[in-house]
Amino acid sequence: MADIQTLKNTILKCLENRKTQDVPYRHWYVNDCLPEDDAMAVAELPFPVPHFEDTEGRRETHNSLRQFFSAENRERYPVVERVTDAFQSPEIIRAIEAAFDVSLAGNYLRIEYCQDSENFWLEPHTDIGAKKFTMLVGYTTHPDGEGWGTSIYYDKDRFYGQAQFGFNKGLVFIPSDHSWHGFEKRPMHDGVRKSIIINYVIPEWRSRHELAFPNDPVQ
Repeated sequence: MADIQTLKNTILKCLENRKTQDVPYRHWYVNDCLPEDDAMAVAELPFPVPHFEDTEGRRETHNSLRQFFSAENRERYPVVERVTDAFQSPEIIRAIEAAFDVSLAGNYLRIEYCQDSENFWLEPHTDIGAKKFTMLVGYTTHPDGEGWGTSIYYDKDRFYGQAQFGFNKGLVFIPSDHSWHGFEKRPMHDGVRKSIIINYVIPEWRSRHELAFPNDPVQ
């Protein structure tokens, strides 16, 4: 794998080359988010793929099956340690704050590793409240994967369209009372929709085991 500064430089470049979309709310698309070796290592992490009949529209329905770039997994997997170190670094924090006009100091890094399969769906929601930043990056290699983008809505009841999705491609938004998104159920043909969701969450976040650095807020 490339050295940590090369990883940071790749993230910085992807942020710099972001594409802005203003409808139905401001969001951004980013590409080539990690160096190729790191991207493949993320895609190949050996976490078991959960299977369930229904999410009831919420990830927390199956909390026991969720995986995170946690302190424990940082010790187990080098790519988890590298990615969390990068997104914890002041260099990347300053770049995110400048690119998306957000303040993150004092918050905590939380990265979820998602493996969604047939029957997966999420009801429209906003992420408002405990999450201060959301970046979702796909690591699916399935040929139909580009059709599995996040669903974006005008509001809770009006669908707008699908966000871009693909290998090492991302969606970014700042949670607000109009950042409605979810996932409209669609066929996955036995594929797995892999992604990481990068959040910075408030100090009061209760599930400390989900955090990459539970005792160290970003600076």
